[in-house]
Amino acid sequence: MTKILVVDDEDSMREVLAMRLPPWGFEICLAADAAQARKVAERERPDIAILDLSLPDDSGLELLRALKRAHPRLEVVMATAFGTIDAAVEAIQYGARDFLTKPLDYERLRKILDTMVRDLAADGDRERLDKTLDESAGLGEIVGTSRPMRKLYRLLKILGANEASALITGESGTGKELVARTIHDLSARSGGRFVAVNVAAIPDTLAESELFGHEKGAFTGAVSPHPGWFEQADGGTLMLDELGEMPMTLQPKLLRVLEESKVRRLGGTRDLPFDVRMLAATNRDPRRAIEDEKLREDLYYRLNVFTLELPPLRKRLDDIPLLAQSFIRRFNRKHETAVEGLADPARERLQEYGWPGNVRELRNVLEYAVILAHDGMIQVDHLPRFIRRPAEATRPPLVLSSKVTLAEAERLLVLETLKSVGHNKAAAARRLGLDVKTIRNKLKTYEAARGGE
Repeated sequence: MTKILVVDDEDSMREVLAMRLPPWGFEICLAADAAQARKVAERERPDIAILDLSLPDDSGLELLRALKRAHPRLEVVMATAFGTIDAAVEAIQYGARDFLTKPLDYERLRKILDTMVRDLAADGDRERLDKTLDESAGLGEIVGTSRPMRKLYRLLKILGANEASALITGESGTGKELVARTIHDLSARSGGRFVAVNVAAIPDTLAESELFGHEKGAFTGAVSPHPGWFEQADGGTLMLDELGEMPMTLQPKLLRVLEESKVRRLGGTRDLPFDVRMLAATNRDPRRAIEDEKLREDLYYRLNVFTLELPPLRKRLDDIPLLAQSFIRRFNRKHETAVEGLADPARERLQEYGWPGNVRELRNVLEYAVILAHDGMIQVDHLPRFIRRPAEATRPPLVLSSKVTLAEAERLLVLETLKSVGHNKAAAARRLGLDVKTIRNKLKTYEAARGGE
């Protein structure tokens, strides 16, 4: 219960407030002068103080300054029968939250107190989040204390203590590379290099050269020797992200290299031994990828000594306040802002959203909000428009004319699905049962068709 210290030399005023405030949900402590107020404040540690400007043994402003020095978080309302603008301005400068004249407007007083209670609660929430971030926010750089994340941490500690290969699965944006780096940091290889490669970002024609390396003259443009990923990660950890996007022709060669722990550069004549811990990641269901002939079954079994499935953000919404506070800290440093945290309505809106882009999308939303808010609390108006929309708002169903061709129906379905997941291609691909490359190719086809119209 919020505790209020009432300091007034008039017995009648103390009695009236002692009668009115408890039904509003407050605990009351009383003082008749400044000296008594200091003692009571030290003993009772009130959350709010209502101070009379004129006291028999000291100025109310001096008492305000003394109480704020001793109890910086104390919220203060000044009250006087002889209100002046100068006194009100001085009280605010010394740290008072508001200034009332007697006889008190009790309706206004209650509104002021209710606002203070909400702010005190928000301050308490921020302090708890900051303390959690400082002490036990998660594991390494991974943030979260929800049940799915605690289960994940136990598995990561087991993996950190051994050399087993692992396959990390999860939707785009769930933090697969961060998890792989955490495994590396927890392992005996933490002193070696951690090399993370997004296979989907490498053109098929360059994938073999990047993976295994090449010698000078191995092909047109190979003007100097180039060590591949295995050589670069020697003594450390190699993570191949989006493994399901690796060309099928390259997968048996990768399997052979893993089995032999030796690699031969393109154009080379000798095998180079390496010592690498292998981690792989995919946002596709590995079994589905095998069925679709996107992933070789023997390579899957070679890498799948241990499987880690990362939970999507929508399955751990309780972590959003902690994640948000962590991002707010980071972006305050980056942009030299002074944002304190999330206002409750903004937090509620974030926890109502579906997060198709997962933690990566949350990070982008928070950076936008921090820049827009600049200081104070992030309010709903600081969030992007697609977050501000009420959760119950839904897109009308897609209705097709009987004259629409199959190709046109497919195009409409792809574009509407992209809209429904915030234009996240990976999420749209999962929803449609396609791979990301197929989505990208279809979008290029649609764009080309538009250009030719």
